[in-house]
Formats: sequence, structure tokens, C-alpha cells
Amino acid sequence: MSNLRLLGLAFGIIGLISTFLFFRGPKWNRFNFILLSLFNLVLIVVTVNPDSINFLRDLLALQENQRGRLLALLILSNIFLLFFTFYSRSRIENLRFQFDKLIRRMGVVTLEEAVALKDEIRPIMVVIPALNEADNLEDLLREIPPDIDGLAVGALVVDDGSEDRTKEVAAGHGSMVVSNPINRGGGAALRLGYDILKRASGDICVTMDADGQHQPSEIPKLVAPLIKGEADFVIGSRILGQREKDSLFRLVGVYTFGWLISLLLGQKITDPSSGFRAFKMNSTSALNLREDQYHTSELIIEAIKKNLRIREVPVAILKRKYGKSKKGRDWIYGLHFARTIIKTWWR
Repeated sequence: MSNLRLLGLAFGIIGLISTFLFFRGPKWNRFNFILLSLFNLVLIVVTVNPDSINFLRDLLALQENQRGRLLALLILSNIFLLFFTFYSRSRIENLRFQFDKLIRRMGVVTLEEAVALKDEIRPIMVVIPALNEADNLEDLLREIPPDIDGLAVGALVVDDGSEDRTKEVAAGHGSMVVSNPINRGGGAALRLGYDILKRASGDICVTMDADGQHQPSEIPKLVAPLIKGEADFVIGSRILGQREKDSLFRLVGVYTFGWLISLLLGQKITDPSSGFRAFKMNSTSALNLREDQYHTSELIIEAIKKNLRIREVPVAILKRKYGKSKKGRDWIYGLHFARTIIKTWWR
């Protein structure tokens, strides 16, 4: 027996014993135990009797190759690793969803204990996710109109684990405030806000960034089609409106991803990365939202798939007033944004 086969036999025996010792007690997991045991048993069998994988070599038409059996074994191992990788990813995703539900539930319960939700929720609620945006919120919150067409307007700031005075500033302006114990991302913060509005039977939700890029004076323009019953979902588009000079790379990205979403879903979308939106809560209750970051396109894609009436209205997007953008480098942001579009469309 060659040294390579002896090494493989030793690994197989050690792996089999280790699998048994690891899973025999409180850590018992039948699926993992069977999977790892089979892997080690196959390794033992192949090292003791290499001819046992001739069928696989022949199946892959490698019988004339000098190292056909080794190549067949490597192919089989890669298939196993690929399967195990997908299995592990699905388990991690499931744990992430459970964690997301737990944190959101904690946030809703905490706010319910502090205020009577149905008394605080207005017909039009502006939901603002905020991470260390105290300076920008000082200007933003005071400009939100108190009512639109006779409907009262309220603000809900979702403090996403801020370390500055974001929570105090929001509360000082009379806004509802709910806090995530840790920073989870804009998408996760908005889902918490949606949960609160659903719990209190909210009617119209407006989302806007806390960085001062969106103008509260344009909220009436967003909600008008909803009030008139002409749309279920309204997007504020910088492409149809105006924008202050910013990164050329990001502008190209807006056009490119707008074209991609329009191609994939058959509906013209000019600004897929706009966080300035308004929608009827009862129309969006069935949307499947999962993204913690790069979430703006996910909401649009889900809305189109659920056949909601979507309209874009022109708005002006300004530069951030204070602080630095949290989106990271343009090309990294673009890659993750593209991944989110494809993943959400495929899902």
C-alpha cells in the first residue's frame, strides 16, 4: 500500500472516530453525523480497495487516463463539497432570518411598552432609518409637514445602533423612536419600521434617508397618487427630476441598474436605488423582504412581482449635509447592488 493510501486510510479512521465522539452527546445531529460518517467510510473503502471506484471512473469516461481513478475521486469530492457548501449556506440564511425576526420583535414590544401605538401612528407615517445622523435629523425632522390634504403626518425614526445623539434628537422633535440594539443595516431597520406600522394598522408609509438628501417638502408629491387611489407604490426618481452633482460612477450605476430591472421585470424603472418612496401598507403586506443592505431594489422588484401599481414621480436629490456616506466604495456598492437585484429576481 502506497504512502498516499496509508495517509488516506489514517484520515478516514481518525475522521470516523472524531465524528462519533463529537456527535454522540448533546451535540447530536443526525444529518451531519450521517453525512460525515459516509464521507469517512468512502475514504476508508477507496484507500483499502481503489478498484471500488472504477465504476465512477468508467462513468466519467476516464478509464484511459493514467490517473483516472484519482480524477474521478476528486470530482466526487468537489460535488460533495459543493453540496455541503449550499447546505451550510441555507442553514446560515435560516438562522439569519430567525435572528432578524427576534430583533424586530424585541423592537416592536419595546415600543409597545412605551407608547400606545394606535394613538401615535398617523395616517401618513414617514419612516427614517438612521445611523449616527443626529446633525442631519435636526434639519430634516423640523421640515416634515404636519399634514397633507387633511391627513396628519407623523415620523418614526429607527435608530440603527447609533452611537451619537440620534435617538435624543428624534425624540426632541416629537418623533416616535425605536432602536436596534446593534447596527443591522438600512433594510433591517426599515423592516422594523414596517412591522410597527402593520401592528398599528398604518395606512401610508413614506421612507426617506436621514442624511438630508431627500426633501420633506416633496412628500406631498409622493403620496398624492396614493391618496387619489392611482397607485399602490410611488418612487421618487432623480432621473426624472433633479440631482446635485455627485459621483459619475454612481450615476452610471443608477442608469445601468434601472435598465437591468426594467429588462428583467418588463416595467420601466428609472431610479432603482431611490430610498425616497411611498406606498400603501395594505398593498405591501405580502412582500418578501430579506435584505439588510442594498435593499432599495429588493422592494421595487418584490412590488412588481406582486403586481402592484407602480408610479415614479420627479424629485430632487441633494448632497449629504453632514457626515460621510455609509455606502462604501462605489464599485463595491455596485457589485453588491447587482447581486441583490439578481438574487431577488431569481428568488
